[in-house]
Amino acid sequence: MQRVSAVLGSALFFVVAPLMLAGFVPWWITHWGFLPAFFGFDLTRAIGLMLIIAGVPGVVDSFARFALQGLATPAPIAPTQKLVVTGLYRYVRNPIYVGVAAVISGQALLFGDWRLLWYAALLWLFFHVFVLVYEEPTLKETFGAQYEDFRANVPRWVPRLNPWRVP
Repeated sequence: MQRVSAVLGSALFFVVAPLMLAGFVPWWITHWGFLPAFFGFDLTRAIGLMLIIAGVPGVVDSFARFALQGLATPAPIAPTQKLVVTGLYRYVRNPIYVGVAAVISGQALLFGDWRLLWYAALLWLFFHVFVLVYEEPTLKETFGAQYEDFRANVPRWVPRLNPWRVP
């Protein structure tokens, strides 16, 4: 039963958070309208599409890991009882935030819209402050040495080239 409620809770939070932040808000800003490519380079559109293609599966995979391995959700109101350190978490500590920022930045490049770049930058700044002020202290308090080991070996924002392996 715990797994079912974790999956349902994660699915609900997915709609409330990443889908809203990286789907509805960008649509509301752009209505998916194409503006001229940044600096006149159509290559920026291809880079944007690659960021979207890389970001979406990363966010979905991370949500699934929270539900199936952590037996809870990424939502602060229903956190996991087990530290999730598999999948993309072996490369970067915050793959959901990185993925959401990549999707929004990718949309900005794809649609040639500076407003989305500003939105992505402001949202990343919010994520950064939230991680520093709330998330990292809470994880340290909850998981202690296990989280400290994870934190010492896996970077916060820029992914490692090789996956970290739990000793």
